[in-house]
Amino acid sequence: MSDHEPRAAYTELADQEVRSLRVRYCRLRTAGGKPVAELEVLSFHLRFGAVAVAAEGIGGVETQPGFRRQGHMGRLLRQALAGMAQRVDVACVSDGIEGVYEQFGFVGAVAEGHLVIPVRSVEQAAGDDLGTAVPGIRSGSPADLPAMIRMYNTAHAQRPWTHARHTGWNRLIPQATWKPGSQTLILQTDGAAAGYAVLQGRAFGDPLSSLTVDELVAENAAAARRLLMAIARLCWKRRLSEFTVREPADGLTGRVARHMGCTYQQRYPPSGGMMAAVLNRSSLLRKLEPELRRRAAVQQPDQVYDKAFDALRRGDLFPDDKALIRLLLGYWATDDAYVHGMPVPERYRDLCNAWFPGGGTQSLPTPYAHRLDRY
Repeated sequence: MSDHEPRAAYTELADQEVRSLRVRYCRLRTAGGKPVAELEVLSFHLRFGAVAVAAEGIGGVETQPGFRRQGHMGRLLRQALAGMAQRVDVACVSDGIEGVYEQFGFVGAVAEGHLVIPVRSVEQAAGDDLGTAVPGIRSGSPADLPAMIRMYNTAHAQRPWTHARHTGWNRLIPQATWKPGSQTLILQTDGAAAGYAVLQGRAFGDPLSSLTVDELVAENAAAARRLLMAIARLCWKRRLSEFTVREPADGLTGRVARHMGCTYQQRYPPSGGMMAAVLNRSSLLRKLEPELRRRAAVQQPDQVYDKAFDALRRGDLFPDDKALIRLLLGYWATDDAYVHGMPVPERYRDLCNAWFPGGGTQSLPTPYAHRLDRY
């Protein structure tokens, strides 16, 4: 600790469970026990293609008003990251503050994207009158959570930046004084849930000028189509011309929406947003080698592959860890690194193109994180 940083004791409280995730609370307190700053470290497994590795994510970062702008948060983050590096090889931030987390090795690693669907497109594709109710649609309840978790895991648990939802998961917004809570629609067929949609929570009194769906997951294309029809009908009743669905374009819902007619809007923020950092490069790459071999279609020992992998692990190839995490998660392709001043030796070019094809390819699904499940 430098002389200008006020003294405060650092503590960690491990192995707490919050909504099916293990949580570690990292805190700074004065000698008298007064809280100064704190953050949460959540444990989960992060997917890199076909391989999942242990990871930890930072959330709930805050400093008490009377202790702000005194260097406490920087010290807290540095100490928390030092502890994380002893346990895992990669760290994440679900909602990074612009211009802050880069100082600690983090970089934006997942693009923000959503579907924008015109109500008229749904009506024309469905060929039905939106003035009539969609059969099988009902309001959701806590009893539907197991089926929702199962459907989510089937649709998204293999995608980079996601993790499997476990029993006990529930990030739906509860009803409060000024918030009606999350509205969930369930599609039921043959007595069982076949799909669901979670509408974005809003406050009482908010104008009904837009409608956003945080998740829309279905077992098949017909179920996804009926859920989109139900959402379009809500918009029709509210006199809205379009609605937003936070689902990836290459998922089932995205493909059904594209067939109906929609746009996909994607944003690559220069700072902040969903970020990641490599804590232990060599260890991380050793764990990911089976996935890199899969991408390169190299099953047997290969001299060029082995030399390239050793160069990547040592940092001779793509030495910037911020570039490496973007490449591994598909935020960048090899050509993106080249544009940013990281040339690839000609003998490794084809191999690196296979390793790092970027998002939206058959070998590497587009990284995507639901609002309800950033970790």
